[in-house]
Amino acid sequence: MEKLDPLVHAPARLQLLATLSAVSEAEFATLRDALEVSDSVLSKHVSALANAGYVRSHKGTRAGRRTTWVALTEAGRTALQQHVSALRRLIDAVD
Repeated sequence: MEKLDPLVHAPARLQLLATLSAVSEAEFATLRDALEVSDSVLSKHVSALANAGYVRSHKGTRAGRRTTWVALTEAGRTALQQHVSALRRLIDAVD
């Protein structure tokens, strides 16, 4: 039985993982804007998730400027799916 993952449970982290689950990778600025957080807040969330192996990041260039790209790992995809399953069970119990 899946359990809620405290690392995934934070709203911004859950939204970050859900956003990444729909793409192969995303630019840092795009994620920042989608989540409506500051650079420093997003950086802390990405670091925490990277330390857990849920995301990976790499630097690159786009349109001649340096940027950071973030991608969901298989471990992150699994953690997200298990967390969502646990949330669904909780929601079903309410009904």
